[in-house]
Amino acid sequence: MKSLLALSRFIDGMNGRIGQLVYWLVLCAVLISAGNALVRYTFNTSSNAWLEIQWYCFSAVFLLGAGYTLLHNQHVRIDIIVGGLPKRAQMWVDILGGVFFLLPMALAFLYFSWPFFYNSLVSGEMSSNAGGLILWPARLFMPIGFLLLTLQGVSEIVKRVAFLRGLIPDPTEKHEMSTAEEDLVREIKTSRGEEA
Repeated sequence: MKSLLALSRFIDGMNGRIGQLVYWLVLCAVLISAGNALVRYTFNTSSNAWLEIQWYCFSAVFLLGAGYTLLHNQHVRIDIIVGGLPKRAQMWVDILGGVFFLLPMALAFLYFSWPFFYNSLVSGEMSSNAGGLILWPARLFMPIGFLLLTLQGVSEIVKRVAFLRGLIPDPTEKHEMSTAEEDLVREIKTSRGEEA
């Protein structure tokens, strides 16, 4: 079990770092959108490529951030019944849900999205919009995103099993998740050598 917990910590760390990077794509999408609007209204010109870059950023945030969201237990869920169950029962619901629903769904999407990406790559598929971009980078976000979600699902199952065996504290009781702004301030202070 120690090796599985080490794998779980590695997956958590990887998805945590990727999630931190994905924060910046939100800023990129906002800046690109604002810049595109400014150019369109100031100079009466625009480019479909800039619109598609915004879509790429949104796709990356949504798909690459899925594992990060699961890591922080922030996916939308309605716990009307499960929330009233004892903690051990909640862990069993999470384990069974992960094994029988999350992992099969994520693995199916991973399996079916790979050929979708690969065919786009080898064919050099381009957007049908005038001045549009190549499509394979956006298609690549799908298999990577579902791989990250699958790995995080495995990590969450391992942590819940370890909790049931009494090896770790409750994995669902994490510290309050900091906001992107708080993380950014902490990173800037750290890079300046100030206390975070």
